[in-house]
Amino acid sequence: MSAVQKFIASARKLHAEENDAVKRWEKMTPLLQELLTDPAIKEQSKHWPDCSQGGERAENLLFYEDADYKFVINGLIKAPHTRTAIHDHAHNWTLYGVLDGTESIERYERVDDRSKADYAEVRKAVNVKVSAGKIDLVPPYEIHAEESGAERTVAIIVRAEKAGGFLQGRYDPATNKYWQGYGPKQLPYELK
Repeated sequence: MSAVQKFIASARKLHAEENDAVKRWEKMTPLLQELLTDPAIKEQSKHWPDCSQGGERAENLLFYEDADYKFVINGLIKAPHTRTAIHDHAHNWTLYGVLDGTESIERYERVDDRSKADYAEVRKAVNVKVSAGKIDLVPPYEIHAEESGAERTVAIIVRAEKAGGFLQGRYDPATNKYWQGYGPKQLPYELK
């Protein structure tokens, strides 16, 4: 059984047994940790195509979508010094695991009273540099951004459901503009 097949089997078992979303996603973290240590996955990732972060929508590779539990496994490959827009994932739980390279992960706090439409004041609360093997558990509506380091960065992302079909928050701290947009385009890609 490959590391990916083992991860899927373990994740399906966990989804069947754990109904509490917070506990389930905390328990998913060590499963992804084990997948990130698999040398075959790291070797395969050297050939995965870069994902665009420009334009209205970013891109993610779609490796797997579970027919019963709806969780997905995505890949995100970024060129050096590529930054995502400041965003949230709406209601979607997300595990973001760095497979190769380094990234800066930023978390933001919303500091306005949410009374104005299309307006949000956000302040950077965390900026931490992470390397291969690190996993960031991103709860629903957590405001964040990532930036790759001086080399190509590869991440494996596990989400509660496939992004791209629902609106997610977008934030511009320079103008305090808030808007919603669809999540990343999903590019089907077969893992070997």
